[in-house]
Amino acid sequence: MRMIIKNGTVIDGFGSEVKADILIDYGIIKAIDKNIQASDGIVIDATGKYVLPGFVDMHTHLRQPGFEEKETIKTGTEAAATGGYTTVACMPNTNPPIDNEIVVEYVKSIAQREGVVKVLPIGAMTKGMKGEEITEMAKLKKAGVVALSDDGFPIMSAGLMKRIMTYGKMYDLLMITHCEDKTLSGEGVMNSGVISTMIGLKGIPREAEEVMLVRNIILAKSTGVRLHIAHVSTKGSVELIREAKEKGVKITAEVTPHNLTLTDEAVYNYDTNTKAYPPLRTREDIEALIEGLKDGTIDAIATDHAPHTKDDKKVPYDMAAFGISGLETAFSVINTFLVQTGKITIKELVNYMSINPANILGISSGIKVGKTADIVIVDPYEEYVVDKDKFKSKGKNTPFHGMKLKGVVEYTIVEGQIKYARDRKIEKIEV
Repeated sequence: MRMIIKNGTVIDGFGSEVKADILIDYGIIKAIDKNIQASDGIVIDATGKYVLPGFVDMHTHLRQPGFEEKETIKTGTEAAATGGYTTVACMPNTNPPIDNEIVVEYVKSIAQREGVVKVLPIGAMTKGMKGEEITEMAKLKKAGVVALSDDGFPIMSAGLMKRIMTYGKMYDLLMITHCEDKTLSGEGVMNSGVISTMIGLKGIPREAEEVMLVRNIILAKSTGVRLHIAHVSTKGSVELIREAKEKGVKITAEVTPHNLTLTDEAVYNYDTNTKAYPPLRTREDIEALIEGLKDGTIDAIATDHAPHTKDDKKVPYDMAAFGISGLETAFSVINTFLVQTGKITIKELVNYMSINPANILGISSGIKVGKTADIVIVDPYEEYVVDKDKFKSKGKNTPFHGMKLKGVVEYTIVEGQIKYARDRKIEKIEV
């Protein structure tokens, strides 16, 4: 399919911002210039819109196989396309877990047949994600995993974690770690602080994250493995990662849209859609997380998209499942709270949501002649009210329901094919 994107402001991910047209042919960007003409194909008018590299989410839960009542690869990737994502990396906490090459191939085959965007499997560190026996990393890598993680099941044994990192270094695999010391987090369900005390819910102290982070940094420095810290949430963690980077540790980190924008005050009314792990923290933590993005301590914004059924959330707060459905609101949340308020620029958003996560995962991103056309077109100024019932995801568990946000995804283009078109206004040129 030949396509021309006309009159948009192109932010290419390499430092350039220019008003230009983009010619796409057979899924490849053929030209970026003004007043491009063609005799056939389709034209998208991007006047007044930003044309950006497709977003890359390095922390998505697609739930399939095993938890199809929560999400499937089809519905999850439809949600991703709606949110402007052209690539998602899916976590291994499925049933069975992605802990062997057979499950990797299953996920890839379903994604190939039913997926709307690109899906990159993440393999488990331990068999069954039980934290006992290391997976066969060589086979997992050969099957196509882009990283290893036991997701929300932290490796409590330091000795086991060191062996995992040692083998991970040998196979040049990225290690994605959920930093939590369960002896400290216990039965906590929200941030430990004034709010948890006031409303009578058990708290999760920041030390639960920071203690495990220190251990993993020490082990990463010792083994030389590439370490990625999932969903950073505290000021102390930002400081620890900053110090580790200064000392030359091969470490990267991500933060979620909800941890960048909502505080534990959102839990006041016991809305279980605010329950996530790590929990919503404080305004001081949010300020530190934003500063961490600005100075390069934190590399990426990742959704930690965690869809659940209504029954998973329609229970008392301490019994509800942890997790927020985030793919479809991520761009508008970051645009509303950070870009439109001047805390970050739209160019920085591109770095955090596309270029940096792609680089960490070892895939290509950016708008450049010769590159694959993975592109999102957004209107950063249009307002809308979040309606969870309109989500493509099966997971309607969002704390942003009913909130007015600014910034909408107009088109998502994957390998030159339109996978999401908000208004469907596409002009076709006949030969």
